[in-house]
Amino acid sequence: MTLLEVERVTKSFGGVRAVSEVSFNVGEGELIGVMGPNGSGKTTLFNLITGALSPDAGSIRLQGHEITGWKPHRVCGAGIARTFQLVRPFPGLTALDNVRVGLLYGRGRGKRQVAGEAESLLALVGLEGKAPRRAAELTLMDKKRLELARALATSPHLLLLDELMAGLNPAETETAMALIRRLQSEGVTLLMVEHIVWALMALSQRIIVLSAGEKIAEGRPDTVAADPTVVEVYLGHAAGR
Repeated sequence: MTLLEVERVTKSFGGVRAVSEVSFNVGEGELIGVMGPNGSGKTTLFNLITGALSPDAGSIRLQGHEITGWKPHRVCGAGIARTFQLVRPFPGLTALDNVRVGLLYGRGRGKRQVAGEAESLLALVGLEGKAPRRAAELTLMDKKRLELARALATSPHLLLLDELMAGLNPAETETAMALIRRLQSEGVTLLMVEHIVWALMALSQRIIVLSAGEKIAEGRPDTVAADPTVVEVYLGHAAGR
């Protein structure tokens, strides 16, 4: 079943097309990766899907319903959640209370139900022993876990991960990958942007490649990795550094 449909979405800034007629679908239960050099349009694409930006043209549909141009709170209420590269917990609140905030958003739950669900989400992401800790006291890896739990608290149909592994060391990256696999095994549909290409290739069922705002490739990781256009784009950017 198709969950998300992005059709010929376009966004320009000052005459420069950041995203140009990009189209793709995400099926229920899939884990789809989005990759591309810096400036390729990945973050703009996420901003368009989540309502932080409105497209100049094209359409975005969730479960067959048009959500193009909706404000972020409506998109979230419809079932799309997002994590950010720079984690943004409430630093003065405990890990448990950070998750409670997400659970209370737009839902008629009682306090006991909220507390129980918050504890379950912390356990899911591996923070069960750190519920009373203030978010400001957590390590970067644990803040990433908390970011995931907060996003999952909104009960999303689709979760967008924006460079979840940024800033992590190799061991933490492996931990994050295991966590993402666990989420997928729990039935969470995932669309993720990641600069750590080997990790993205290992996790994704399908890869979408952007360059200069355009989709230049889409397919299985092994197919995309062998695509001459993709190789040229990445080697060209590496040579220019």
